[in-house]
Amino acid sequence: MPFRRITAIPTTDAFRDYLRVLGFDLPVDDAPLSAAEGSPLAAPFTVGDFRVGNRWAIQPMEGWDATHDGNPSELTLRRWKHFGRSGAKLIWGGEAFAVRPDGRANPNQLFLHSGSRQVIGRLLETLITAHCAEFGDSSADDLLAGLQLTHSGRFSRPNRKDRPEPKIVYHHQLLDRRLGIDSQDNSVVIRDGDIRALIDNYIEAARMAAAAGFRFVDIKHCHGYLGHEFLSAFDRSGPYGGDFAGRTRFLREICEGINSECPDLMIGVRFSLFDTPPFYPDPRCEQQPGDGIVEHSGADPYCGFGCDRRSPLEVKLDEPLRLMRLMRDELHVELVNLSAGSPYYNPHLMRPAWYPPSDGYQPPEDPLVGCARHFVAVRAVKQQFPDVPIVGSSYTYLQEYLPHVA
Repeated sequence: MPFRRITAIPTTDAFRDYLRVLGFDLPVDDAPLSAAEGSPLAAPFTVGDFRVGNRWAIQPMEGWDATHDGNPSELTLRRWKHFGRSGAKLIWGGEAFAVRPDGRANPNQLFLHSGSRQVIGRLLETLITAHCAEFGDSSADDLLAGLQLTHSGRFSRPNRKDRPEPKIVYHHQLLDRRLGIDSQDNSVVIRDGDIRALIDNYIEAARMAAAAGFRFVDIKHCHGYLGHEFLSAFDRSGPYGGDFAGRTRFLREICEGINSECPDLMIGVRFSLFDTPPFYPDPRCEQQPGDGIVEHSGADPYCGFGCDRRSPLEVKLDEPLRLMRLMRDELHVELVNLSAGSPYYNPHLMRPAWYPPSDGYQPPEDPLVGCARHFVAVRAVKQQFPDVPIVGSSYTYLQEYLPHVA
């Protein structure tokens, strides 16, 4: 069946009908309510003991415009000013902040260094000043801002944009070849001792964020970066791989350290709820780039989190739900942001779009299927954890129907 452009679907009834044709039944309002009419998006909610003023959120970004020594440029500060002026009351991470220099995904990403407290304090001050200028002096009282902490792992390019310098948790049967990593080269595999040092980097960054005035930090576990890779380290030996306890040890030890060192700092976790093998453009297609087709891993179980390892295109939420329970009940994680897959190797999962990215592939499915798959999975998690504030993604493609489906 040919895909329908979302801009060509004229009414909400027609939109509902097309969703049913695709096999999904998502709730869609006929018309969005204004704040004065009681819009759910204008309603406050609580995170821990903090009252957040509305349900609009700024998702975290990976900056490409900091200076080489890890400081914000004027473009970085302008972006944070816009965050403040937006009116959103939840600023999730704002910026992906590398906890050490080798964890940057590009040479112009913010990273932890001796002057970082002043750096991130300036970001937050810029945000709050713009928010108060736009909405009043007391408007920041219900503004919840956090800083996303990350290490880019196998996607690290800290010194040159054209020179990968990967750090991996394990050798991956498909991603190694895709990224030009020698499957026999163990020098790129992060050692247990270095993991413990990296955990200390996360805790140090959290201390700086707390001292600068951020109310929470996000321990990034999504999109194929280092934290996410730990969750699928089935084949790694030692304390940080193998069974569920080993694969979540990295997150547990970071959270335990932050809870001990910064008891008033809230913790959030953005993680990929499910994953699939990488996709690539079908070389047989006349139109280039070709349609996305999945790369198969052979007979071995696929190393993926939140999928059926024997049939990895199928979402399987057993372990993600177990992770949610661990975070809520033991790690004191106060809020969760649910994404999917990785923009590096299966972008249609979390960035459904009619047009592919410049280095990507034509959509292998109607982009609405990608949106709906994500919403259905997030809803399944929310039904089991109604007390945990959850932020979802995949809304961008639905711009013609926002906030009808929000």
